[in-house]
Amino acid sequence: MDVKIHTIHFDADQQLLDFVNKKVGKIDKLDLKITDLQVSLKLDAAIGGVHAKVAQIKANLPGKTIFSEEEAFTFEDAVEAAVDNALTQIKKHKEKQNIG
Repeated sequence: MDVKIHTIHFDADQQLLDFVNKKVGKIDKLDLKITDLQVSLKLDAAIGGVHAKVAQIKANLPGKTIFSEEEAFTFEDAVEAAVDNALTQIKKHKEKQNIG
């Protein structure tokens, strides 16, 4: 699986990149034919000058594209929530494939 991490409006440190790679590794363990996985991390200006952290995950499967977007106060929380959301969608897709 090819994982691409994009950072928008900031430069990520190696610790954050390692964390993202570790978390999206859960998706790879599902043993699906995911062609590529894109993770976008961005700062979203919120009310009061506090930046919300947004994590977006786009996974391309044969015949389906999974998209997950989560917002939190830290990138770690946003990435964990987005991965959990993507895992739920992928598992549902996998179950449908086994039935049909």
